[in-house]
Amino acid sequence: MKYMLKLSRHLDLITDTFGRGLSWLALAMVLLQGAVVFMRYVFGLSILWMQEGILYLHAIIFLSAAGYTLLHDGHVRVDIFYSGASPRTKAIIDIIGVVFLLTPVCVLLLWAGWPYVASSWAVWEGSIEPSGIPAMFLLKTCILLFPATLLVQGFSLLLRSVLVLRGVLATNAWQAPQIGTKG
Repeated sequence: MKYMLKLSRHLDLITDTFGRGLSWLALAMVLLQGAVVFMRYVFGLSILWMQEGILYLHAIIFLSAAGYTLLHDGHVRVDIFYSGASPRTKAIIDIIGVVFLLTPVCVLLLWAGWPYVASSWAVWEGSIEPSGIPAMFLLKTCILLFPATLLVQGFSLLLRSVLVLRGVLATNAWQAPQIGTKG
């Protein structure tokens, strides 16, 4: 049980660190959007690679941060039964959700997305526009990052839910590590 808790905490920490790192891309996206607007209305210039860059950053943030959103319980759901449930009932619902919904969907996305992304990498696919970003293959890689980050965080949620059912944890909600404490 101790190893399950330790593994879950490590996975949570990796997901949290990755998500916080991705959050800096939001600042880059806002600054880039501001530059595009400024250049368009002040100088009358439109630079395609900058406009594509905004789309790239948007896609990277939202596809790659799915695990981070799951960690912080930020996904939209209809929780008629979940919100008022006991921690034990929530753990059971989360186990069922991870095993029968999240995992099959993520595996399907990985299975279906792999050839699509691999073919893009094989030809080093770039933008269809001559002055666009020549790295479409990198953007398409986020199609695989999406289910991969969800699977990692789903596994951690599964471990925490099992620990709640075993009485090791009081709740399966993520708790940020306390600075200066061991654990």
